[in-house]
Amino acid sequence: MSAAILPELPYFYGGQAEQFAFYRIPKVFFTMPVFSSLSTDAKVLYGLMLDRMQLSARNEWLDEQGRVYIYYTLENIKRDLGCGDQKAVKLLAELDSKYGLIERRRQGLGKPMMIFVKDFSAVLLKSQVQTDENHKSGVMKITSQDLRKSQTNNTEKNNTYMSEIESIHLSGQDGYDVMDEYEDYRNYFMDALAIPSLLQDYPCDQDVLNEMLELIVETVCSKKPFIRIGGEDKPVQIVKSRLMKLDSEHIRYVLDCLRKNTTKVRNIRQYLLTSLYNASGTISSYYTALVNHDLYGTDNQ
Repeated sequence: MSAAILPELPYFYGGQAEQFAFYRIPKVFFTMPVFSSLSTDAKVLYGLMLDRMQLSARNEWLDEQGRVYIYYTLENIKRDLGCGDQKAVKLLAELDSKYGLIERRRQGLGKPMMIFVKDFSAVLLKSQVQTDENHKSGVMKITSQDLRKSQTNNTEKNNTYMSEIESIHLSGQDGYDVMDEYEDYRNYFMDALAIPSLLQDYPCDQDVLNEMLELIVETVCSKKPFIRIGGEDKPVQIVKSRLMKLDSEHIRYVLDCLRKNTTKVRNIRQYLLTSLYNASGTISSYYTALVNHDLYGTDNQ
């Protein structure tokens, strides 16, 4: 049977892609060696389970110790992943007995199985310990305040609750102030931009990297209606949206551009902010031009 042919699809414009709901799969599943043998389907299934966790928390499905659990029957897994019994059972076993990412508990009497989705961030924190030791040994020169905040970094929690930070702040919830918001965003960008790894890869640019991090966080937390970018005033929400999409490759790109810049920069903070704002829109054409240059040079040798 031939595959179904989709009709010609339209392009996304502006921020249209942000109007949809998405499942979240932890980034560390693809970046940490310890998860390298975890199958792609198992990663997807874990993401689906994380999504169900939100519903369980709202419904207060908690055990006697206050731990959240979900209900996810074999039939539902088969339906969601488009697989058969054997594949669904195998994926559950992979997450449970092989990796310990979930724990299944039978209730008996025909009741559905309870599934506890484990917090994978313990692996991330264990890895962070080694990074922190490097901090303390002097490999990376950052402040004790930076060290404390990087120690509390948690990938999935950062990505999951980032959408909640503003709602909590705007609602005026007691105990949540400007400094709490700043620290939440700083923890988020520490992981999203892979700052510890960048500090190791660019030991001569540690001051610039730390300045980039603080500049991004300050801008995202700004309460000004407009932010100056490249000589123009941009709505703060547009600037914030651009910065929230940055990753480590964008930072590497900006560093590369800084090295190759031969003109005198009078306002380095404004230059950095403009470069970071434009990074997501110019990185592809930049590297395409480099590749074309290399290929052109090769052809003429």
